[in-house]
Amino acid sequence: MTQSTLEGIGKAKAEVIANAWNDHHVIDGLMRFLQEIGLKSVFCAKIIKAYGRDAAATISANPYRLAQDIAGISFFVADAVAQNLGIAETEPKRIQACVRHLMEQSVKDGHMFVSEDRLHEQCRKLFNIPPDSAAAAVDTMVAAEELVRETDGNDNAAAVFLKTLHQAETGLANRLQALRSVPLPALPVEIDAENILQAVQKKLSIKLSTEQLKALEAILSHRAVVITGGPGTGKTTLIRSVNAVFETLSKQVLLTAPTGRAARRLAELTRREARTIHKALGYNFETGLFDKHPDNPLEVDALIVDEASMVDTPLMFHLLRAMPLTAHLILVGDIFQLPPVGPGNVLADIIASASIPTYYLNRIFRQAQESPIIINAHNVRRGNSLNLTVLTNPAAVSEFSFLEVHDPQKVVAAVVELSSRIIPQRFSLDPFSDIQVLSPMHKGAAGIINLNQVLQEALNPNPDGIEAMGSTYRPGDKVMHLKNNYQKDVFNGDIGIISAIDRKNGVLSVDYDGRKVPYDRTEMDELTLAYAVSVHKSQGSEYPAVIVPITTHHFPLLQRNLLYTAMTRGEKVVVLVGSTKALQLALANDKPRRRLSRLAARLRGSH
Repeated sequence: MTQSTLEGIGKAKAEVIANAWNDHHVIDGLMRFLQEIGLKSVFCAKIIKAYGRDAAATISANPYRLAQDIAGISFFVADAVAQNLGIAETEPKRIQACVRHLMEQSVKDGHMFVSEDRLHEQCRKLFNIPPDSAAAAVDTMVAAEELVRETDGNDNAAAVFLKTLHQAETGLANRLQALRSVPLPALPVEIDAENILQAVQKKLSIKLSTEQLKALEAILSHRAVVITGGPGTGKTTLIRSVNAVFETLSKQVLLTAPTGRAARRLAELTRREARTIHKALGYNFETGLFDKHPDNPLEVDALIVDEASMVDTPLMFHLLRAMPLTAHLILVGDIFQLPPVGPGNVLADIIASASIPTYYLNRIFRQAQESPIIINAHNVRRGNSLNLTVLTNPAAVSEFSFLEVHDPQKVVAAVVELSSRIIPQRFSLDPFSDIQVLSPMHKGAAGIINLNQVLQEALNPNPDGIEAMGSTYRPGDKVMHLKNNYQKDVFNGDIGIISAIDRKNGVLSVDYDGRKVPYDRTEMDELTLAYAVSVHKSQGSEYPAVIVPITTHHFPLLQRNLLYTAMTRGEKVVVLVGSTKALQLALANDKPRRRLSRLAARLRGSH
């Protein structure tokens, strides 16, 4: 009996059944192929979703794509797959993949380039590649315009950049220099210091300090200005004042910040619309490009970037190339915080170059002087001892406290008790939305991974969960999104609550400030529990209360700027839990690793 004559089955349905049968055999064959070349079954569904029926051909042609395209597959797994497919260690394809991996790892560490000598040494040490073979691979990749080799005119080793990062750094430097070269039109004669003060006082009912007034005058008389200062020094008041003055002049102001949380906080404080930089630039998911660029620029007279210390070099480049050269640029941030998650250290490099007027806000305002959090944050900034009482009883915590606990397991127990009972009761705060645990490290008893598991059990012991990527997610769990997903309109660091789980279909839904976003099993690697998060991930956010475990086990990351960043995330309550030795180590360590960048030299014109 033929396909078209089966009783009760028409031609269309027969084709659907046949296609489903063929798809099943294709997928079954792909699964066998993937497992034969050494890939775990947990990755197979993601690979098939990414590459479709062409998965076998795609991987055979270039197995190293796996590490770039499939979350969770490391370069070393891809390298093992390559060897299983018969690619020799000495093949140029493999050596170039090793160079590419080392370049990408350097970017993840925040660097804009790698010294070519170091690149050769790492190839030899990690992959047994002779220096001449590594040099040949770099030559090939430079010729293919994947890499850029740049010398500094001295006898130093050449710097090797990924082409995209070299374009971003040189383009950013050129854009800033072009911005500075455009003359400003004359201001109305009535815009002097006295009238500025009056305009601000009339619109905002506030009086500016001498420091703030000097900075505001500079903003009006320069194309680009940097404003920096610690907490309580009036940076947000200055932003509001800039808005007021430009509104008086009928100028269009755009408020931006690097993250959704920072933009929402800026909007709340200024009572003006604020956008993330990505939203302002109109990221186009289909093309992977920004809608705003020199041919379709932002329609602004003044661009204000808050939390500018968080903005990496590529994003700042795209923002400035979309900004009209006739507009004012105001970068506002605190360079003592941790550097950006992405490559470069733009705000610090601009300040170091001395190429753009920079104004430091040092005066702590009276209201801020009453906050032990702000006073102690400035003590950390200066490397001074903290003004606190060392406690041994968690129940005695106050607005700013240090709880002395030495054993890591007891640190964890104290964090759980503070999060679930003491701080919620003592300060009338919600343990999910108001309290955030910040840890310097991922591993260890007082690290993020273990703290999340323990806090999940304490705060949300719901047995109805779903297993995914080695974690269990439950309705009501606090979770964080880990990478920018423009299709879902959710970004790296966004925190939400799991609102529903469909175990049958393997789907969960996360509520981000009232907007519910679905995730299937292959997308759940973009989520992690967020009862505890890293200090880096907390940048740009403020929470009513933060709890910071700080132990000697965190030694590799105990730095003054990390402690400072963690403390300044807390609005009402900050509790440090750990040993005084670890605290002293963090205070004494003011030598964070320097990021490799040539932006400051380019702005000075010395490169």
